[in-house]
Amino acid sequence: MRKPIIAGNWKMNNTASEGVELVNAIKPLVKGAKCDVVVCVPAIDIPAVKKALRGSKIKLGAQNVHFAEKGAYTGEISANMLKEYGVQYVIIGHSERRQYFGETDETVNKRTLAALAAGLTPIVCIGESLEEREGGLTEKVLSAQIEKDFAGIEDFSKIVVAYEPIWAIGTGRTATDEQANETIGFIRKRMKKAYAGKNVGKMRIQYGGSMNAKNCKGLMAQPEIDGGLIGGASLKAPDFAAIVNFDK
Repeated sequence: MRKPIIAGNWKMNNTASEGVELVNAIKPLVKGAKCDVVVCVPAIDIPAVKKALRGSKIKLGAQNVHFAEKGAYTGEISANMLKEYGVQYVIIGHSERRQYFGETDETVNKRTLAALAAGLTPIVCIGESLEEREGGLTEKVLSAQIEKDFAGIEDFSKIVVAYEPIWAIGTGRTATDEQANETIGFIRKRMKKAYAGKNVGKMRIQYGGSMNAKNCKGLMAQPEIDGGLIGGASLKAPDFAAIVNFDK
């Protein structure tokens, strides 16, 4: 059985003090969680949020990582820097990083391998645009991402994949329960074929397209969906807690 994982992606929200306030509100609401719980926070919030998380089961995550150990990469943060601050998870290849900051499948792969080498758990995002889905290209697009983004990984039990249909991020739209389950099932099947013998069966795949307190139970009831990468709903303690406690 794959243990569900719910990860909040705060994006560029919350100062350090606001982040501490949010974490303190979330902690008592999720103390009985049966799934893994992660908050992926802005880099500048990491020290304060780490301190606020002490004594809880909530894990600390970052939103990006560079592929080099060190060097002339102004503004970037390495995997070892994140690890020293107690970060355990890191989002890689989010569609917003691809859209606004020039991320490619090649750099997603390099960042993923760097995170794994440092002992971090990557949450690697893949997904198609609305134009690609409506054009019947979903499986072609995902297959290409699977081939490029995960090359060189030897143990897929050490990563998390987030399927994020780009057309359902921050739009209020979401895939139906059946659409999400079918597509994630395809991802799992395709990866088992591409990376046979590398623990793909133990890999967890989240749904990352506008999961919220209202639709989480239906999505989480699907057999292929192992959790959610939560955007807007992760900024409200009651909503995030409702998703974490989806089985209650």
